[in-house]
Amino acid sequence: MISIEDKIWTAIKAKGKGSIFFPSDFTSYGEVKAVGKSLERLTAKGNIVRLARGIYTYPEMDTVLGLGILMPSIEQIAETIARRDKTRIVPTGAYAMNKLGISTQVPMNIVYLTDGTPRKISIGSGRSIQFKYTTPKNLSFTNPLAMLVTFALKEIGRNNVTVDIAKQIKNVLQKEQKEKVLADKALMPAWIRTFTRQAYE
Repeated sequence: MISIEDKIWTAIKAKGKGSIFFPSDFTSYGEVKAVGKSLERLTAKGNIVRLARGIYTYPEMDTVLGLGILMPSIEQIAETIARRDKTRIVPTGAYAMNKLGISTQVPMNIVYLTDGTPRKISIGSGRSIQFKYTTPKNLSFTNPLAMLVTFALKEIGRNNVTVDIAKQIKNVLQKEQKEKVLADKALMPAWIRTFTRQAYE
């Protein structure tokens, strides 16, 4: 008979290197406790890496530069959690500004707004992902860039948008079709809607 551990390891390899997964992905193979034990053993063998409590990865290996294990980014982890939970997320605060090129600093504690359960997940080395609840309406954007720009500008504040910040955001916006971004204008505060329109003038 094939053990639960072997079944799980086969399924993990099928997912491919760089994949992120959870114990709940393997409940069809056995009881929760048995699945957990199997993942512990696979971690101990070095086959997989535990990213946080209940979150694992089948790591990619860098054979060119000799960097060893390539860990998934915090963004990849957050997006995988959101897909599992069928929730929407958007980066906010310093991380939203980093994604738009306004800031070069990547914060240790990355904050996302979500319409799912609020929580904080420790990733190790002092890093964490925090999900803060917001109403589903706030995440009803159809265009990811429009949503990112809106929450970044909300964080910065209308009176704190410098010439350099405005220039950088406009450069990013102009890489996306005007119609796609402004399709979400009804979800933007009036001043952000005006700012976005002017970016295309």
